[in-house]
Amino acid sequence: MTVKAVITDWGGVLTSPLNDAIATWLAADRIDAERYRTVMRAWVEQAYDGGGLNPIHGLEDGTLDPAEFERLLAAELLTVEGEAVAAAGLIARMFGAFSPVEPMYEALRAARTVGTRTALLSNSWGNEYPRDLFADLFDAVVISCEVGMRKPDERIFRHALDLLDLDAAECVFIDDIEHNIKAAEALGIHGILHTEPETTITELRNLNLLP
Repeated sequence: MTVKAVITDWGGVLTSPLNDAIATWLAADRIDAERYRTVMRAWVEQAYDGGGLNPIHGLEDGTLDPAEFERLLAAELLTVEGEAVAAAGLIARMFGAFSPVEPMYEALRAARTVGTRTALLSNSWGNEYPRDLFADLFDAVVISCEVGMRKPDERIFRHALDLLDLDAAECVFIDDIEHNIKAAEALGIHGILHTEPETTITELRNLNLLP
């Protein structure tokens, strides 16, 4: 079946890498980086591999208020001097160094010129999106906290497919997290694990989604 649409993640695909933004924030706020990594590693593993709920799960599906997530995370952290970390505005500081990856934006715009449909499918962390660009970039926008579902739940992928009115085999999904790619592929969506713009754009071109 011919691929007709591109569904893409936002953070780490349309933005600079998450790890780079986190490193900038840790240095700016003088946070104990190893303590942060230990806490976040456990939360991420539970959010994707474990049972039950945790703060990341709740933040992404909208059941946990971002301010409460900030409080919970700040309580687990310390500065390199052993002092408390300010909770207010923590999420904005974490993602403050995100910058747009222009080649990926250009690829989406180019894809639309040849009739390829596009959609955003993002797990939100309460961060700000460049929503003023969405109308010119996407035919559909799915943000986890707004729909009460999160990747890799198959329901959120099916929701995106419904909005595009396309079958799974007619879509390609781009994400920088392998769990999410595997979930999409299990539904029959073609997956592209994003590592750098050049390779992702080449894969899109090989699928005849770009001019």
